[in-house]
Amino acid sequence: MQAEDREELEAHVRRKLDEGDSKGAVTLALRGYGPEIFGLLVSLHRSEEDASEVFAVFAEQLWRGISRFAWQCSFRTWAYAVARNTSLRYRRDAHRRAKRNAPLGEGLVMSELAAKVRTETLPYLRTASKSRIAELRDSLPAEDQEILMLRVDKQLAWSELARVMHEGDEALTEEVVKKESARLRKRFQSIKERLLELGRREGLIDPESAVNKRQG
Repeated sequence: MQAEDREELEAHVRRKLDEGDSKGAVTLALRGYGPEIFGLLVSLHRSEEDASEVFAVFAEQLWRGISRFAWQCSFRTWAYAVARNTSLRYRRDAHRRAKRNAPLGEGLVMSELAAKVRTETLPYLRTASKSRIAELRDSLPAEDQEILMLRVDKQLAWSELARVMHEGDEALTEEVVKKESARLRKRFQSIKERLLELGRREGLIDPESAVNKRQG
């Protein structure tokens, strides 16, 4: 999705919320951002079944939390934060799955929409070729992979990335976002250098090119 398309979608979502149409807002968001978020979950979990389950929970959490969303960031950023937190909880509870409450009312509609998004997105994900560089990325720690995917693939700004990656009870003040953004920039540089080194060892990157990039 291009930047102008995202801006238009954000405006439509905001209009729906201003009108008190929470269902319409979440429906628009899931249809617009659902495919890219589901793609991220598939990459993180490396299992269509697990990613599908996480995406279903994410859709419900988006619906249940919409009343608390206050536009301190874009809806897209908030949706990614909800998706990442849902994914983290799922991974941390890998051996003890808590049964979800059966969705009722509007929640059922969101679950059905989530299933539709997954069904429409999976064929594309299955046919996308995986490069050796992508395989090297998969060898990195989970958080490093998340940072790369969100910053490079999803093109989140540093402040957006800081909000998505934020954990804990500390309030997300502007000062905290600024501090976290700086930390992530430093971490991102370290990840890039690690990938360059791995690529050089695999013969995928010219050694001279790697040196020049580190010096540039």
